Amino acid sequence: MSQAMNRRAAAEYLGLSVSTLAKRAITGNSPLMRKLGRRVVYLKSDLDAWLDAHQRRSTSETSCSNAR
Repeated sequence: MSQAMNRRAAAEYLGLSVSTLAKRAITGNSPLMRKLGRRVVYLKSDLDAWLDAHQRRSTSETSCSNAR
């Protein structure tokens, strides 16, 4: 299993604030997470997959398309 990170460590890894990552978790626009009781943890592999899925060629792209 990949290394599990708490929200603070995951936010730092992604370059986001902790509050931004928490808000994205509420809206469903966050990396996959695991809830262990009240704790939320993220796997590094899920963070990497989320980053890969949000690649863009320009700031005007609105979806994860591979525009050529």
